[in-house]
Amino acid sequence: MASTQARIGQQALAVLDVALRVPCIFIIDAIFNSYYDPGSGWAGAVGKVLVRVMGVLISSVVLLLSQKALFKFYTLFFAVLLGMAAALFNYYATSHIDFYSAYYKAALGFRLLPRNGPTLWLGMAAVQLVFGIGYVFLLNLQSLFAALVVLDIMIPLWGLMIELPADVRQMVAVFSGLALALNTVVCLAMRLKWFYYSCRYVYLLVRHMYRIYGLQLLLEDTWKRIRFPDVLRVFWLTRVTAQALILVYVVRAVRRESGDATGGVTDGSSDSQGYLLSWDVFWDLTSNLIISGCDSTLTVLGMSAVISSVAHYLGLSILAFIGSTEEEDKRLGFVAPVLFFILALQTGLSSLDPEERLVRLSRNMCLLLTAILHFIHGMTDPVLMSLSASHVSSFRRHFPVLLVSTALFVLPVVLSYALWHHYALNTWLFAVTAFCVELCLKVVVSLTVYGLFMADGFSNVLWEKLDDYVYYVRSTGNIIEFLFGVIMFGNGAYTMMFESGSKIRACMMCLHAYFNIYLQAKNGWKTFINRRTAVKKINSLPEVRGDQLRDIEDVCAICYQEFSTSARITPCHHYFHALCLRKWLYIQDTCPMCHQRVYVEEDSRDRAAFSNNNGGYAAPQDAAAAAPPAAGEHQPGQQDAEPPADGAAAGGGQAAGGAAELENELLEDNDSIEYDEDEWGTQNGSTPIEEDYINDDTDSTED
Repeated sequence: MASTQARIGQQALAVLDVALRVPCIFIIDAIFNSYYDPGSGWAGAVGKVLVRVMGVLISSVVLLLSQKALFKFYTLFFAVLLGMAAALFNYYATSHIDFYSAYYKAALGFRLLPRNGPTLWLGMAAVQLVFGIGYVFLLNLQSLFAALVVLDIMIPLWGLMIELPADVRQMVAVFSGLALALNTVVCLAMRLKWFYYSCRYVYLLVRHMYRIYGLQLLLEDTWKRIRFPDVLRVFWLTRVTAQALILVYVVRAVRRESGDATGGVTDGSSDSQGYLLSWDVFWDLTSNLIISGCDSTLTVLGMSAVISSVAHYLGLSILAFIGSTEEEDKRLGFVAPVLFFILALQTGLSSLDPEERLVRLSRNMCLLLTAILHFIHGMTDPVLMSLSASHVSSFRRHFPVLLVSTALFVLPVVLSYALWHHYALNTWLFAVTAFCVELCLKVVVSLTVYGLFMADGFSNVLWEKLDDYVYYVRSTGNIIEFLFGVIMFGNGAYTMMFESGSKIRACMMCLHAYFNIYLQAKNGWKTFINRRTAVKKINSLPEVRGDQLRDIEDVCAICYQEFSTSARITPCHHYFHALCLRKWLYIQDTCPMCHQRVYVEEDSRDRAAFSNNNGGYAAPQDAAAAAPPAAGEHQPGQQDAEPPADGAAAGGGQAAGGAAELENELLEDNDSIEYDEDEWGTQNGSTPIEEDYINDDTDSTED
């Protein structure tokens, strides 16, 4: 129960913290959107500029305050407001209220005092008492000073009660206000020390964080501490809601006036018509709200924050639907607002005319929708591959992912058809269509790979060409994606040169050229080279078949499956499936068992002995075929077996005899072992073995 209350208290403080920062955004937005008249003279211009700068500076400082300092600031601010309200209330009451003509009788219908209005006086006294108590409470005054302040606020009302002359009442109200203002100034001056130490503490903290963590982490910490996305979101929603209420009120007032001007309706249906909006009126109101919701940089940021929230929950819903648990897939709430804000800056959205702004915003939303669909495909593709590669047979696990993939194929087609049906071809429509076609092709590639893996799962034999087919399909998709990237770069260059060039568009084109064209081409070429090198190395390794394969009596150390047809032997005398070892070599060029580099010298490959993964050795295949084994025939797992009696394998016995020592020494430093080419030949010849290991980590040599 206590933890629940504490959590509710923390949430309430967080909501209050966000609510107190929102007015700063409103003030900054109003300053930037206010009309500036340059024809008022240099003195007036300088004064207006100073007021603007001071307003923005103070609002920015308040926005960045810590939670404790923010509450303290608003406490003093509301205290000053209550003091000003009390002083103005006293002055207005003593200057404009005439008790001789208004409220002559009491509320009960008889006189309590001659020529006095007790009801009005009691109401004003209650209001001033609330102001005084609030002022004293917020400034945390002592009991004596609190009583004096409340007495000072109530004195002008007593002058009204005893019917002092008007000049005397005004003078009393002025002196009361001055005394209250003096008390306020003294209280604020006494808190200047706290303000100085607070600013110094913030400065030292910021400097310390900047020196240790850098500017990026400092900005990220400030962004999270002040809850800036929530502040922008509340600012935008509050602004749009207020504008919607004003527009609805204006529309209803105009419709009522137009009804009265035309004679009205006598059957009472005018009220319903005044409160119900037609579809055309509703669309006009929505369009005006959308246009005004992105008329400045701050409102664009607020709209981005709202889009971030919508995209975040959309991403979580899709992840829950497809059953994904990857943390990296939850970044849709960050990617979508960033793309929207970049598109808004790139197209100059806030500086356009209202009608043109609405058109540009709709186009940006179409581009953003295609980007979100691409990101959702990136979320579903790993889940699709995981289900197919792990051979999950439950239809309930496959159906959500397949449904989302189908939707990712259908939605771009529908969007492209609708846009081509209503708009003529231009650079924007070409870009949206290209993104849609690219997404459809990526979905087709994913589903094709998914089908290949599912077919392999239902097959009872090892499909050795599966990896090649998957590579061919994915390579085709990557090549098409690369071509689309080049086409989009050309489309962007044409737009920049002939339609709407800007520095932000040029920067985005440079980023697109680097990440989507250069790096993609580089990574694709690197993958191709790695595959070609891996295939070349696999083909250079000796292959074991037939009786020797049966003598191994073990499984592949990568897939833990038995050897049915053949096995490949590494220079370190470990054996694997050719397909498994090739997949491993795509990642790193070392043996999965001992981490020795995988390469073979042609002169000694045929004379190399091989072992099973448990340490047993056998003779090469050509030696076993040339001569029968001796009486003590080699058995799997034995290290003291007789070598073949054929002279063609003269060095085979020595290699088999020293294999145990060799493998023990290999295990001592299995993370950084490399054989020298001359050494490899020596170990398989008739000369004694001399081990020389090179430690890559320390660059030292051990003999």
